[in-house]
Amino acid sequence: MNCKKILALLVCLTTILASCKKYLDVNPKSSISEEALFSSETGFQQALDGVYSLFASRALFGDNLSMGFESALAQNYSIPTANTFYDTSNLNLTSAEVAGFGNDIWSNGYNAIAGANKVIQNTQDKRNVLSDQAYGRIRGEALALRAYMHFELLRLFGPEYVAGQNNKAIPYKTAVNQYTVIPSTTQVVVQKALADLKEAEQLLSNSDPILTGDVTRRIKMNYYAVKALEARIYLFSGDKNNAFAAAKTVVNANKFPFVSFNAATADASSRDRLYITEQIFGLRVANLRNWADQSYFRGASSMRRSLSDYQTLYETASGGSTDIRYLARIETDNSVSNSGGNVFCSKFWQTYPGTSPTDDRLDEIVPMLRLSEMYYILAECAPSTVDGVNYLNMVRQNRNLTALAGNITQAALSSEITKEYQKEFHAEGQLFFYYKRKNVVRMQFKTSDISLSQYVLPIPDSELEFNPNYK
Repeated sequence: MNCKKILALLVCLTTILASCKKYLDVNPKSSISEEALFSSETGFQQALDGVYSLFASRALFGDNLSMGFESALAQNYSIPTANTFYDTSNLNLTSAEVAGFGNDIWSNGYNAIAGANKVIQNTQDKRNVLSDQAYGRIRGEALALRAYMHFELLRLFGPEYVAGQNNKAIPYKTAVNQYTVIPSTTQVVVQKALADLKEAEQLLSNSDPILTGDVTRRIKMNYYAVKALEARIYLFSGDKNNAFAAAKTVVNANKFPFVSFNAATADASSRDRLYITEQIFGLRVANLRNWADQSYFRGASSMRRSLSDYQTLYETASGGSTDIRYLARIETDNSVSNSGGNVFCSKFWQTYPGTSPTDDRLDEIVPMLRLSEMYYILAECAPSTVDGVNYLNMVRQNRNLTALAGNITQAALSSEITKEYQKEFHAEGQLFFYYKRKNVVRMQFKTSDISLSQYVLPIPDSELEFNPNYK
């Protein structure tokens, strides 16, 4: 290796270490050592909060893995040539634009994993610092966050499971300072993520306050979020029986009631656009309003769909005009800064009266796991078509749509589930992965077919250069 590469490697490693250190520095104005941080229960909680902050960053679920990059991949926006996401929306995965997003997601994703690993390791090394309750909750959440991030990276950078389960995918990192790790196959990543979730489930079953009614736990990786993520991963791997069982556990808990029609369609300044009661896990993102306002939805040059596209999405010509997702979240922007009256999806504005560009949200949250997804999983994995229709109708009726007939075919049910994913997860980053799992070659609003290889992001060059294990 020449001097330039050695220097680059040192810079790379230093950057990784600095990033891992940064999340631990919960008080930037003072230098808190790792030893001091993990000397108290409060310090452990601060370290765990640092991991949540990394998850909520713009590079990850605050933007790229929610309303931004992943939503552009799924054709959620009509994107002009000069826009930042033009190559992304065209699935030009070899472009510099996509490579930039891929590098950002990869590096920040593994930084978040390193943060979770630091917490996990210290729950072992400093077990005596924590009460039994705190140990179970903190370690359980950290394990679940590690599984969540690895699975997200797998879905982006790994192959579709059925065809590529034995192919090399991504490294599953379980130690703090693992720089070059042999990439696991898709199957092994799934197995390791599920193993982390099983331990998390056991720990949280005895320690999570959500089990006794603490609804504030919706913004943490709680016990039911663990079960919901299990359902998502089992379905990804084709294990419908376990996916059904995990989703059923969440639904049967009755902890996450559907949003009421009155709450979803209330006065514009107070309506619940996020369906907050249905959120199994959501991330607080402090700057969400600014990012959404400046880059997406509102503003003369923002990304959006036309009114006719939204009418197509929500099938307003065939009964969908009553759908609360269309009725109360497809709004007209009459703000002073944009007098053009553009139509936009307002789900990321919990309070938006439509008259001022300065109104802020009351609850800045990005949905990570929703009750509706559990019903979609139940519908897809149900033992019979009739049962599947009944589960899907639970969502439809709570979105103010008429129930589907119970005698439709399995193919018709599958088509209706696809439509629901398109409507429900608009601008949330989940739709692309549904298309990938289903090997969809013509996405909604895409004017041409795509190859299945366009569902797999290239491993970043920085990883390939310094990790010889991909060869």
